[in-house]
Amino acid sequence: MKATAIAPSNIAFVKYWGRKDDELRLPANGSISMNLSDLLTTTTVEFLPGSPEDDVTVNGARLDKETARVSRHLDRIRRIVGMSTKARVITVNNFPTATGLSSSASGFAALSAAGAAAAGWKLSEAELSILARQGSGSACRSIPDGITEWLDGDTSEESYAVTLYPPDYWAIADVVAVVSEGRKEIGTTEGHDRAESSSFFNTRIQHMPQVIADVKAALAAKDFAQFGELVEAEALELHAIMLTSRPSLIYWLPATIVVMKAVQAWRREGMPVYFTVNTGQDIHLICPQAEVDKLSGKLAALPEVRQTIVNLPAPGTRLSDKHLF
Repeated sequence: MKATAIAPSNIAFVKYWGRKDDELRLPANGSISMNLSDLLTTTTVEFLPGSPEDDVTVNGARLDKETARVSRHLDRIRRIVGMSTKARVITVNNFPTATGLSSSASGFAALSAAGAAAAGWKLSEAELSILARQGSGSACRSIPDGITEWLDGDTSEESYAVTLYPPDYWAIADVVAVVSEGRKEIGTTEGHDRAESSSFFNTRIQHMPQVIADVKAALAAKDFAQFGELVEAEALELHAIMLTSRPSLIYWLPATIVVMKAVQAWRREGMPVYFTVNTGQDIHLICPQAEVDKLSGKLAALPEVRQTIVNLPAPGTRLSDKHLF
């Protein structure tokens, strides 16, 4: 009745924004992402007969909002396996939480894997991805290995992530520039609710199949310049939807923009580097692995950057025998 799972966060190269179904977290569009080697969540779940309620600790703290969301997800598992036993859950992230680094993706991927295993429920990779998606949409992408695609399905059974390429397919890296560890004011769930209020939302949805096809073509060809241009443009378009939603959603901080402009300047000087940003202030820089040390040195020279985290393409969610309690 106890299990532990380790799950990576992921960075979306093609992002999803808006939902077809809020309860099932079916995305308005498909997406492509890469699992990250050094943004990890470890979660231990133990079902304890006789416990009156779920006991949830996230990074050493007990917070009502997180407990309620974790309990709702565990209820999905309990309903399927036909049990009512409450659980103790300990979760630890090795990176800042709620700053736009997709901590909910790794968090609910780890919770899904550990919770199902602790309940004795054996799932295929696709079934585990579907379960994780219902806790946090992007969590489904943290289940398979490497570079993944979240399939744009119209039903729960059709909407899950698959591996496009294994972690060793392409020697690229994701260097995270942490500019603030403060929690964002507006959560991603609320942001999704605002998406369709942007006058540009429908235009984005209409051309997303072509964007996905173009990114997949660049990945297949290992064309870094084409790939980087597409990824950077996609991130800016996503934030254009946020900026024009009602009410508007502004996740960037001044330091975020400083790093964006620095990346563009470094690229003009000949460095192959592009940026992308999720729903937060911290910024991901994509570069060939051979450029990581040089890029990290440049970031260290920027006073706006508090920390850098270097990630390589990574395996997906896996079980561990090293429990947190």
